[in-house]
Amino acid sequence: MPLLDDKVAVIHGGGGSIGAATARAFAREGARVFLAGRSLPRLAATAEAVRAEGGAVEVAIVDAMDESAVEAHLDRVAAEAGRVDVALNAVGFDHVQGPPLVDTGVDEFLHPVDGYLRTNFVTARAAARRMIPQGSGVLLFVSTPGAKLSASGIAGNAAQSAALEGFARALAGELGPSGIRVVTVRSHALADAVDTSYTGEMFTRFAALGGASRDEFVDGMAASAPLGRLPRVAEVADYLAFAASDRAASMTGAIGNLTGGALVD
Repeated sequence: MPLLDDKVAVIHGGGGSIGAATARAFAREGARVFLAGRSLPRLAATAEAVRAEGGAVEVAIVDAMDESAVEAHLDRVAAEAGRVDVALNAVGFDHVQGPPLVDTGVDEFLHPVDGYLRTNFVTARAAARRMIPQGSGVLLFVSTPGAKLSASGIAGNAAQSAALEGFARALAGELGPSGIRVVTVRSHALADAVDTSYTGEMFTRFAALGGASRDEFVDGMAASAPLGRLPRVAEVADYLAFAASDRAASMTGAIGNLTGGALVD
């Protein structure tokens, strides 16, 4: 039996690299997928890929920062599908990384902190409001190595990642008695996503600081991991599919380490 047979999954940021790959993984595992995002062309491309593999998917334009829009969308999903079993926030947006602390403005530092925490709070709260009455559900979050790294130029990203992981652990404790699990994936940089997300521009900036090309910078990160390579988008998606499934029924408050060994908790 497929991992997510008959599950209803909502993916915010469904047009992004991780969101699109996870939509395909969820659909292959039997889930009915509802994609939400701000870019119709990117959502449509994801939906086309899912349908080409025989999956069931629907698309909606939703700003994951907008509380009313997120609530209205989940109302429609719940009314149409009867419930919400899985909710993933894979929203990403560009933010300043690279400059040292002394050259970073307050607004630049707070931009990712406010942005990522706001969207994850808004979407998690909306999903929990539907999951609590049904007594089940899975909330999925995406973090970065910044939560654990000591490095220059990543203060805002590090702060938001650490805060997001703390938020997820707190929700696991609060929502567990209602049958809701909370799982976070902390992935390293995704080398096969640099041309389909803002990550490529970020890598270029970091590489330039060290006088290297983007490819050289990515190769250096891969070499620093014990496995000698960076994770792939499909691997992150497969982990999320497993974490969302009943085979991970005892997993909550967990942070999946998909860094190739670059970070060891």
